[in-house]
Amino acid sequence: MKKSTSKQATKIRKADSVLMKTVVYIMLGIWALIVLFPFYWMVLSSLKSYSAYSSEFTPKFITLEPTLDNYRSAFTEVPLGGYFINTVFFTLATTALMLFVTIFAAYAFARIDFKGKNLIFSLFLALMMIPNELVIITNFVTVTNLGLRNTFSGLILPSVASVFYIYLLKENFEQIPDELYRAAKVDGTSDLKYLFKVMIPVCRPTIVTVIILKVIECWNSYVWPRLITDDPAYFLVSNGIQAIRESGFGRENVPAMMAAVVVISVPLIVLFLIFRKKIMEGVSRGGTKG
Repeated sequence: MKKSTSKQATKIRKADSVLMKTVVYIMLGIWALIVLFPFYWMVLSSLKSYSAYSSEFTPKFITLEPTLDNYRSAFTEVPLGGYFINTVFFTLATTALMLFVTIFAAYAFARIDFKGKNLIFSLFLALMMIPNELVIITNFVTVTNLGLRNTFSGLILPSVASVFYIYLLKENFEQIPDELYRAAKVDGTSDLKYLFKVMIPVCRPTIVTVIILKVIECWNSYVWPRLITDDPAYFLVSNGIQAIRESGFGRENVPAMMAAVVVISVPLIVLFLIFRKKIMEGVSRGGTKG
């Protein structure tokens, strides 16, 4: 009797487990459809001809006559290729400078003892509470006074420091045992050598995460480039979308705008798919103390 009851209880637990997993997968599937639908609609719209798109009184979720004319229009109506090159340069330069500043700042706060370190870092973190609009205004006035408008220097310099990334990397550096640092100092290892030989390799997942997040941030940057540049020679791809709209055809030819958005989005999607595990690993390391 007891064995029969135990078997029934086991079957009930298994059934409950299967039911719970089924419900979870169904909810995840629904959520995935909700998240991915805008991307599907963007690609679908970019493959529709202008006449087909304009004649749809009721939106259609499939097209039987896809075309690539919208992609050609996106590159011919405005110099989207030039904007793409500008964005690559802006992204690489900003990310490299940001990484240099972030690594050394995080190392200083994590490992070097100096007077007022905790107070300075607290004030540093307090900067995250300042509204971004106020920072943009201050940066705009500063860059304008320095005569750096319509230059890559004016685009890049305000973005080379990030309180959040410094905090994230500092937390990772502090997870490395102090005994390892003391042993390295006993062996005569300099702070700089210890940083490059020990700390950076150990915290590589977080550093990779910081790089990828900064690349995405730079690639999607719109407000600051739009504010500080009015010369098309320094426009980025995000500004190129607006340039398409202002060129005359973008306001009416939505498929052409969607084609430009697809071209701009593909590099970021590919980057995320390649390094998604590194991003999750780096974020989880940054959120774990001890």
